[in-house]
Amino acid sequence: MDKIIHCTIDLPCDAKMAFQLFTDNQHLESWLTVEADVTTEVGGKYELFWDPQGRENNSTIGCKITAIEQNELLAFEWRSPVQFKRFANSADPLTHVVVCFIPDASGTTVHLLHSGWRSTDEWEQARLWQERSWRFAFTRLSENISSMLV
Repeated sequence: MDKIIHCTIDLPCDAKMAFQLFTDNQHLESWLTVEADVTTEVGGKYELFWDPQGRENNSTIGCKITAIEQNELLAFEWRSPVQFKRFANSADPLTHVVVCFIPDASGTTVHLLHSGWRSTDEWEQARLWQERSWRFAFTRLSENISSMLV
């Protein structure tokens, strides 16, 4: 059975703003990536670049949004960084990320589920790397949220 990555963060903002943190290029560039090119519609681009000069590596180039419900849900394909590119980025299907936005009294709880990891040792290494990366990104988001809400 495939393992998944599940990360959760409580954000002190409404679901609309939380959704924008994952869909607005400028917001994504403030906590997750160096350059973002996202088109918020099913089939739209979900391309993030950590090295804009080497767009084919360390990016989600070619990834698409697979489901979107404004301020509630976002789902998209995901590509792995260069060290896992050989096997992970040619997999069919690619790994897949689903982000849910759940409003509550103090803001919005965000659940991120990243699935599609295969069961070989190299896939497990990729999954563990990606899990650390998502946790680091959520820590960065948490630390920077107040400046993003201005």
